[in-house]
Amino acid sequence: MTAPLLEIDDLRLHFYTRDGVVRAVDGVTYHVKAGETLAVVGESGCGKSVTAQSVLRLVPSPPGRYVSGQIRFQGRNLLDLDMAEMRKLRGAEISMIFQEPMTSLNPVLTVGRQIGETLVLHQGMDQKAAEARAVEMLKLVGIPEPERRVREYPHQLSGGMRQRVMIAMALACNPKLLIADEPTTALDVTIQAQILDLMRELKSRVGAAIILITHDLGVVAEMAERVVVMYAGRKVEEASVDDLFARPRHPYTLGLMGSIPHLGSSLVHNAPPRLAEIQGVVPSLREEIPGCAFAPRCGFATERCGRERPEIEELAPGHFAACFEAERVAAQFAEAAS
Repeated sequence: MTAPLLEIDDLRLHFYTRDGVVRAVDGVTYHVKAGETLAVVGESGCGKSVTAQSVLRLVPSPPGRYVSGQIRFQGRNLLDLDMAEMRKLRGAEISMIFQEPMTSLNPVLTVGRQIGETLVLHQGMDQKAAEARAVEMLKLVGIPEPERRVREYPHQLSGGMRQRVMIAMALACNPKLLIADEPTTALDVTIQAQILDLMRELKSRVGAAIILITHDLGVVAEMAERVVVMYAGRKVEEASVDDLFARPRHPYTLGLMGSIPHLGSSLVHNAPPRLAEIQGVVPSLREEIPGCAFAPRCGFATERCGRERPEIEELAPGHFAACFEAERVAAQFAEAAS
């Protein structure tokens, strides 16, 4: 078997603030193979975006500090590289599509100039060649009239077009790894479908591996091969997409799946509710959590869950979960689905 393209091994990233230490990433481990799409899911604040930003060393220090762990890309630990070496990797070997393109694109530079900057820096193109390549990239991502759009500014484009520009920038140098952080947030469903189709097509064309960060399990089912579920800075479950949807083994995953709207559900009188709610709130990451972080919100929790932290275990081939009651969770899901 070939080695993974990217390996995150027991990563711990803490933010040292005036209010205390925030354990944003608390021992996360996962990997991505070449050409694979891995989805990382969880609610806001669970650490999925911070973990991904750590791959590109984009977390500001201070207040952020890597306490332990490694991030290996093609065998090299990225945490050992200096900033000059990291700049050579960013945009060339590893690229990122950020969540909100309007705040990620420079408002005073044309989109063609911004795409061209990566080509000038990493591939040594002159400005004319970089602009011609930028036109090709805009055409590739489906933007009409690319020769005109390449000279326009971000505010002159719609939200969907700005997201396509971000994808064009990320893929301009044919990276080996693409990190997509909520690439369809704030887009209407039609544009969202177009963006996902575009990412799938471009992945097959350039052969890049993708880390897809999202909270939308519908997007996960459509795009990914494997899934990592995160909660309160920790990985709580990992499985193939088929296994996760067929037999979830962590109560948090079960709660996420229960919150998916279904056709035929309604909010009218005497009808079943449209969405299921996960009771309680996410624990503060400034406090030490002795046991399972999800225990206060979990209907399966026992006394052991509150005092002892469950470790990730392989409960079936390729299916990992950090839960003492994993078999009860799987059995209840199977009973409800039957």
